[in-house]
Amino acid sequence: MNNTLHAFFLLLTTLSIGVQAHESESLTLVTLADGNRGIKNAVDIGPPGPSQGDLFVFDQPLMNEAHQDIGTNSGYCINTVPAVHSQCQWTLSFTDAAGKVEASIVVAGQEHEIGTSVVAVIGSTGKYAGFTGEMSTQPKPDGTFSQTLKLVRQGPTPQ
Repeated sequence: MNNTLHAFFLLLTTLSIGVQAHESESLTLVTLADGNRGIKNAVDIGPPGPSQGDLFVFDQPLMNEAHQDIGTNSGYCINTVPAVHSQCQWTLSFTDAAGKVEASIVVAGQEHEIGTSVVAVIGSTGKYAGFTGEMSTQPKPDGTFSQTLKLVRQGPTPQ
């Protein structure tokens, strides 16, 4: 086989191995943030009542779909347009039976006062390490917030 043909077949083999190495893993995770329990505080920094720059800080139980506690939902929101939306960042911490954090997912983005909001997954640790994606969050009539995370983790990059 001549050198050019051999090099071509070597390139094709390398490319097909590279494609296989980039396979991604996807995961959908549904959690509930319990707005009825935990700590939550509004920090009114402007004129009395809702105004731009006001803060909302929270640390609430995180539950699975069966309403069992699985961790905490902690973060803050800065009011950007009163009664419309805030800029928020929070961490979903997943704990074991002893309360030790085993994994976390950090999200951030614009959360609307009414309806569904979609925010970015900006980091993750533990069994969720390397996952990115987005989270849809929506307030429910019972005081909880439904959080659906659509996560993707890319396969290893070839050397």
